[in-house]
Amino acid sequence: MEQHDKKMKAVLMGVCLLKENIAAKDASMEELKRLADTARITTSGRYIQRRDKIYPRTYAGEGFIKKCLEKTGEEVDILIFDNDLTGSQARNIERLFSVEAIDRTEVILRIFHDHARTKEARLQVRLAELKYELPRLKSMWTHLDRERFGSRMGGGVAFRGMGEKQSEKDRQRLQREIYQIEKSLAKLIKQIDTQKKQRKRNCRNIGLVGYTNAGKSTLFNSLTGAGVLVEDRLFATLDSTTRSLNLGKGRDVVVSDTVGFISDLPHHLIASFRATLKEAEEADLLLNVTDISDDDFERHIDDVEIVLKEIGADEIPQLLVFNKIDRVSVSVVKMVKRSYPKAQLVSAKTGENIEELRHQIDKNLKASRKYILLVPQTHQKAISYTHHWGRILEKEYEGDVVKMTVEMGIKEIRHLEQYVVDDG
Repeated sequence: MEQHDKKMKAVLMGVCLLKENIAAKDASMEELKRLADTARITTSGRYIQRRDKIYPRTYAGEGFIKKCLEKTGEEVDILIFDNDLTGSQARNIERLFSVEAIDRTEVILRIFHDHARTKEARLQVRLAELKYELPRLKSMWTHLDRERFGSRMGGGVAFRGMGEKQSEKDRQRLQREIYQIEKSLAKLIKQIDTQKKQRKRNCRNIGLVGYTNAGKSTLFNSLTGAGVLVEDRLFATLDSTTRSLNLGKGRDVVVSDTVGFISDLPHHLIASFRATLKEAEEADLLLNVTDISDDDFERHIDDVEIVLKEIGADEIPQLLVFNKIDRVSVSVVKMVKRSYPKAQLVSAKTGENIEELRHQIDKNLKASRKYILLVPQTHQKAISYTHHWGRILEKEYEGDVVKMTVEMGIKEIRHLEQYVVDDG
């Protein structure tokens, strides 16, 4: 996907079906504006069409699109739709109105492309681009089918369409590249797993997750003293960054900052960033960071939960952290405390309540960690696993069984469930 250096002008388009909530669509369009800004695209106008169903040729009605372009009163380079477009819809719009048409997903991909710094991030972005392009190939070359040389030959046998041939060649090329990238990313994920196994057994892992621009990187810096890039932009962080956090009494934990989530994040984007999100999947505790100053923070909490469920991290213990309390009134802080009594409210920017958050992290990591296990002596893998991932408090032999009282993470104990006879 090309990098766009020129500052482009765009009109934002949205379709809100009659059965859908217009306020939610307004919020989504505002977010689209922020996405466009992050992609260095200037918004010249923003319009929503209410209709009973999607118009198949151009998504929004042709008359509506024409009227919006006229209302803008200036030449624009691009139309950005808040909804996913098919390849044929984008080309129909471009043919009818002589302006490029893209959708929300492509804007996100352009941002990812600009922000990818490491080899891992670049591979993940390229994989996401390929998976976005693949289903759009079929309608890409249909114009060639109208230019077939000789429609029939001999006994009425028609040539296979040139467009179909070209589409098939491109599909095979993309699938080969997807296979190679997935193979490379699988090696990276394996390396991540190996590195985790080499960490000290008493070193717990914390993953920072949350809606994009919630202040995760600022909180990460505040907790660990790291110097991670902090920008007031969506998706400023694409690579997972890991640092050590000392909780006192010689207890260190590993903290990882991850890519931000967003509403309606396409499945293929989540799948492509599996290597980065691996840090969240493998965490003992997730800090779900939420921007308290965002009027839509409740929906953002739900959106994060949806992605966590999709990557299989929804059962990992969570601590909800409301960030940016320096931006809201005392009354808002009190209201959120009443609604979310177990949450932590902090300002990563000013450092307010950060020490209290550290204490709460320590408390959560220690919670429900004591187990009594009965493991047959012949099950050496289970015994070795217990020693590696747990802290042995007591150990005694009862015949051919080893009885161990152990402190262990909630996630790790799942592998030993068959041996657990009691937990504290």
